Amino acid sequence: MKIFIAGLPFQVGEEELTAVFNDFGHVKSLRIVKDRETGQSKGFGFVEMTNDDEAKEAISNMDGADYYGRRISVAEADDKPRTGGSGGGGGFKRTTQKSFDR
Repeated sequence: MKIFIAGLPFQVGEEELTAVFNDFGHVKSLRIVKDRETGQSKGFGFVEMTNDDEAKEAISNMDGADYYGRRISVAEADDKPRTGGSGGGGGFKRTTQKSFDR
């Protein structure tokens, strides 16, 4: 299952984030999206986990969690290509405040 993560603190690297998701199960791949010119994180990324149940557990536990003082959003990635429209969007369901210290 592919997971989308938003609101990532800029100092978080791929190695650290992989270790965080490995706590829930095997990470097949992980990529933090970066600015082409500066190499600076754009604050979001994608994780692919081999087991859907483990991925769902990671989403459940991490969505809305506090990570280095930032509230992150974690959800199943939408693999559908975007077509037309104004692009608007997103929005994640917010439930309870969770704290995640790494």
